[in-house]
Amino acid sequence: MTFDSTMEVSDGKFHALMGPEGAPGFSDHSELEATWGRRWGAADEVSRLRSVLMRRPAAGLAQIDPAAYSRELDALVDPARRWYWTGKDAPDLDRVAAEHDGFADVLRANGVEVVYADPLPDFTKAVYTRDPLITVPGGAIITRLAARMRRGEEQSIARAVAGAGMPILGTITGEGVVEGGTFVKVRRDQAFLGTSVRTTPEGHRQLARMLEPHGITLHRVSLPGYLIHLDMCSSMIDDDLALVNPRLAPYDYISALEGLGIELVEVHPSEEWASNLLVLDRRRVIMPDHLPRTADRLAAKGVEVIAVPYREILKNGGGLHCSTMELQRDWS
Repeated sequence: MTFDSTMEVSDGKFHALMGPEGAPGFSDHSELEATWGRRWGAADEVSRLRSVLMRRPAAGLAQIDPAAYSRELDALVDPARRWYWTGKDAPDLDRVAAEHDGFADVLRANGVEVVYADPLPDFTKAVYTRDPLITVPGGAIITRLAARMRRGEEQSIARAVAGAGMPILGTITGEGVVEGGTFVKVRRDQAFLGTSVRTTPEGHRQLARMLEPHGITLHRVSLPGYLIHLDMCSSMIDDDLALVNPRLAPYDYISALEGLGIELVEVHPSEEWASNLLVLDRRRVIMPDHLPRTADRLAAKGVEVIAVPYREILKNGGGLHCSTMELQRDWS
């Protein structure tokens, strides 16, 4: 067999015509829509919500035993550390299911796509899909959960995200630990991460490096005591409005929000967890119906509040915000 040198020349010209084409970049709107089917991700916490990731409550909740009550912790605590549940009574499973399904129904009624991750029967905290990932314009970053009882949810979440068609932009590895409930997108180019017993400085270092190519600066704030996530003490409501619990929120974070010209509304002192809500669109939120005093404070600022029952699921350690992760919000 002889080699025709003209083949190499013509072949080279052909491949030169085929690429590479680095521009437009990965996160360009037309590029994302043509390659990945839609404009995935989110640039903030307040733009129009289009799609969320949820997971139904685990069947393993039925194993929570009232005999495991700890007076010191005022909770049912598994000696093997697979679960805990606030209060003396075992979960009302019918109520848990009804609250979760009702919340999803309200989301759909407001034009939000609900994507479900596969069931994980033995992971009682897996209903809180906020934590195993974060989303930014263009896709998701899979995190690494701190508590051993939750370690392993990450693989399931990666499958769910990929199955939905969303790009996975990175994964926290090594000894880094990051949970999504303590990550807040405040501006298109600025986000905050609260380090705590659930998110480490090494996790912050890794995540900050991953966000740099996307033009996002990640600011670190330290949470007080054993507070685990920023969404337990604050929530963005609009570009210029945030709900905060000043008794729990880090001063550096509150100060940074004020420095950005963001008005702060304080949760009612009797409703400590009121900031754990979900924004459907600017100044339009869903929040639990047993927190009317804080709802009134938001309404006074022109915020529309849609109230839903969610008190039983709160006993598992998380609220509405914890139970969802935005796969898509409108962004430019």
